[in-house]
Amino acid sequence: MNLEKLALGIPTILLPNAGIDLGHWAVIACDQYTSEPEYWQAVDRLVADHPSTLRLIFPEVYLEEDDIDKRIDDINTCMDQYVADGVLVAQQPGFVLLDRQTSHVPSRKGLVVALDLEAYDYRPGSKTLIRATEGTIVDRLPPRIRVRENAAVELPHIMVLIDDPEMTVIEPLFAAELEQVYDFELMQGSGHLRGWKVTEKPLLDRVGSALGRLAEKDRFQKRYDVDDDEVMLYAMGDGNHSFATAKAIWERLKSEAADSADIMDHPARYALVELVNLHDPGLEFEAIHRVLFDVDVEELLNQADAYYRQVGTPCRIEWCDDHDAAEAAARVAGAAHAVPFVAAGIHGFLKIDDPALTLEVATLQNFLDEYLKNHSRARIDYIHGEEAVTRLGSLQGNIGFYLPSISKHDLFRTIVRDGALPRKTFSMGEADEKRFYLEARRITR
Repeated sequence: MNLEKLALGIPTILLPNAGIDLGHWAVIACDQYTSEPEYWQAVDRLVADHPSTLRLIFPEVYLEEDDIDKRIDDINTCMDQYVADGVLVAQQPGFVLLDRQTSHVPSRKGLVVALDLEAYDYRPGSKTLIRATEGTIVDRLPPRIRVRENAAVELPHIMVLIDDPEMTVIEPLFAAELEQVYDFELMQGSGHLRGWKVTEKPLLDRVGSALGRLAEKDRFQKRYDVDDDEVMLYAMGDGNHSFATAKAIWERLKSEAADSADIMDHPARYALVELVNLHDPGLEFEAIHRVLFDVDVEELLNQADAYYRQVGTPCRIEWCDDHDAAEAAARVAGAAHAVPFVAAGIHGFLKIDDPALTLEVATLQNFLDEYLKNHSRARIDYIHGEEAVTRLGSLQGNIGFYLPSISKHDLFRTIVRDGALPRKTFSMGEADEKRFYLEARRITR
């Protein structure tokens, strides 16, 4: 099986040595709880002096702090130290099969692999084998590039989807006799994680063959009812901007290389990810909500009214007794887009008639983008979970908007036919179901 045609690499994964307490080692994706510094403060207290991936990542809740350079230097130093001291140990080349239990689902299966960044392009309209599922905000890449550009190793919170309804790629591996490499409780009540090495050549070949069948052009065209010659095999799930960051650094390395052929073997050409089958019963799509901070709520709602009238989709604001009433009213809005909100503990919803766009999130985000351009003090955060929206949106000077989730079964067809969705359209599970850092891989020679 020619794995290169499938953009698939067999990585040399680094795992913590046998003496490391994995309950302290593994921490959640850095782009979670970005408006809840108390979560990360609690993790820091829990980790204390134990070896931990917390020391190898930059929680994005701290991106606005003044000590960014020091944090990045400390991360790079710790990476080098963990490798030198044997905290991270290279394994036999192969994949890691995993099974994640959360407080919401009993099992979600995944496979840690390396994907070739040559087969990815996040620019709008690109039809590469690996495709973005949401718009990539180029302005969000520089701080991520600063974290990765001098890093010795990468740790993935990236989750990439495959559309495998017959469950031919990941699921059959659970029937094999595999060496278990971890089995432990995740911190902060985030569930349980088990993992196994996949290193035997017949198993690696089986994965490649199954992916190859998914990538057959005839199957692709028939499944999505298109005549495109450019097949999509992988769709970004979580970590779109982290994958785009890896791509940006790889393109820079190529452009600066003295030998254009030699650079193609550089480890930074690949990025470590977790593959997840779209049809895994444990994979649930959740909405990503919006909270705006430091706003004049009355003025914002007036601006919404003016904006939607100007673009020809009149908007009206309706008030409700509570969130349940707002949600119920929104559900019977018919062809209109209705977006419930909370501000200072008061609930209501925006009702936008004759929307020009398909998704509520796109209708709302277009207005929010315009509003934020003209209100430099205001800021936005993308929130998982309605409880957090209610809590944060109820604070003085804030407003929280609740958005619906999309069906996971529509995702691949939509991306193939229509291109990337508006940014932050969906989330793969709730915040505490996000990928925890555990595996690593060297990205320097």
